[in-house]
Order: sequence, then structure tokens, then C-alpha cells
Amino acid sequence: MRLMNYKKSIGAISLLVASLLLGGCDMVLMDPKGAVGVEQKKLILTAIGLMLIVVIPVIIMAIAFAVKYRQSNKSATYSPNWGHSNKIELVVWTIPIIIIIILGTITWKTTHELDPYQPLVSDQKPITIEVISTDWKWVFIYPEQGIATVNEIAFPTGVPVNFKITSDSVMNSFFIPALGGQIYAMAGMQTKLHLIANEPGTYKGISSSYSGAGFSDMKFNAIATPTQEGFDEWVQKVKASPKTLDTMQAFDELAKPSQKVPVTYFSSVKPNLYADIVMKFGHEHHAGMTSMDHKEQSADHSMNMSHSAHAGVEE
Repeated sequence: MRLMNYKKSIGAISLLVASLLLGGCDMVLMDPKGAVGVEQKKLILTAIGLMLIVVIPVIIMAIAFAVKYRQSNKSATYSPNWGHSNKIELVVWTIPIIIIIILGTITWKTTHELDPYQPLVSDQKPITIEVISTDWKWVFIYPEQGIATVNEIAFPTGVPVNFKITSDSVMNSFFIPALGGQIYAMAGMQTKLHLIANEPGTYKGISSSYSGAGFSDMKFNAIATPTQEGFDEWVQKVKASPKTLDTMQAFDELAKPSQKVPVTYFSSVKPNLYADIVMKFGHEHHAGMTSMDHKEQSADHSMNMSHSAHAGVEE
């Protein structure tokens, strides 16, 4: 009797501790602040809802069967040799298959719609940010503004942000949970991510892939300014910094392994530094990047030619 009471007490304490720990979880994925994050939330909730179509009836039937076929229920039919029911088989197989087909269709559709390489539709001119992961910090380059930062980025609310991402070291993962999905950063390669903030604020960015001793400190701030003027003021603040990133030697010094690196601004940056980082890991990787860029340029050229020809026909 004492043992049973002891076990119940342990169970109650464990449940209380678990509730307290889970109560501190940051449900940022369920409170998205970006267009991509909103669509991903819809997909998560839809998937959960579809799966509950199976789970809830199973729980109800488990309780109903236990009540109906309990030992004290003398009115229940006793069938010790029963072993098959076509009706039960039909329900058990048909409903899950239908749910899997629906879930697979929705997932396939949203996967293509939320392709991280696909630019977001907007009437605003996008901002390009080049991202380089190092041990253990994030280096951001604004090629159009000619500035660079460490562990902080900014962009106007409602303006698409085109991230080009690579690594100067081991593979890492770039992730701003409040705005949308993560994507890997790999040495000698370029990945892409397109995000947009629906609301102004400061959002936490992290590395969601273990990359060494300082992995837990690879955090940065993503500032969505309320207006374009606010972003311009931030750019001017960065340009006022006395520090520069004008040479590869300066970058190599910055990229040395270090932890808990504070936010740092660089008023100028070496032209094509991002491309140089990609290229230094091998000619094959660089050739692949060059080929990819060439295909993009050819596609753009073809679209322009097609548009010109179409305009000529209309004239």
C-alpha cells in the first residue's frame, strides 16, 4: 500500500515538474511574424488536425470497448473464436489511406509554394543579404549598401529579404524561427532563403545545427524596422563605425574561432568578399556556383527577349 502511494507521489511530482518545464517553452513557431512562417503554421495545424481524425476515434473506441466488454457486463456477446470483420478492416484501412493521400497532396503543394529558393511576390524591391557562418558567429554582408555586420541584421517591415548563404567552416544552419524555415550553410556552396517580416520587431536568429564548442552562442538579432527610414538610419549607424572589412586578411582574422562575439559593425567591406569565400574552397564548387549564376542570367535574358518580342507583336 505504501509502495503504491509512493509511486503515485513520484508520478504526480514528475507531472508537475514536466508542466513547469514545458511552461517555459517558447512557442515562437506558433506565433509567426512573417508571411512564410504564417503559411508554415497553417501546414503544421492542418497536418495535426488530419492526424487527429485517426487518433480521436481510436481513443474513443478504446474507452468504449473497455466499458462495453468489461467483466461485469453480462449482456455483452461472448465470442471467443471471433477473429475477423470486413467492416472493421474497411474502416481501419480506408480512413488512414484517405488521410495520407490528402496530407501528401497538401504537403506536396505547400512544399513547392514555400520553396526557400523561390522569391516572394511583392511590389517592394527586395534587399539582398549575404550570410557567412563561421566558428562561432554569423557574418552578414549588404552588397548594395557596402557594409557588413556580425550577429545583427536589419530590414524594413514588408520588404522581401533575399538571403544568400554559405559557410567559412563546417556545415551550419541559418534559422529565424519567427519569420520562416531554416536552411543549411555549407562551405564552397551557396543556398538561398527568402523571407519577409509582417510586423516590426526584433527577432532571434539561431544556428539550429550543432557545429562545435561555440554552437550554443551562434545567435543573432534580426531587426524589422517599421519604415524604410528606420532601416536607412540603421545603415548610417553601421557606416559610422571605424571598423572595416576591406581585405581577406581582415575577414580571416574575424573568422577565427571565438565565442559570445558581440554585435559588430563594419563601415565598408571588400567587394565580392562573399564570392571569394565560396571560391576559396575549391574550383569545382566555384564552377558550380558560376554555372548556376550563368543559368540565372540566361533565364533572365530569355525572359527579357521574350518580353521584347511580345511587345513588338503588340505594337
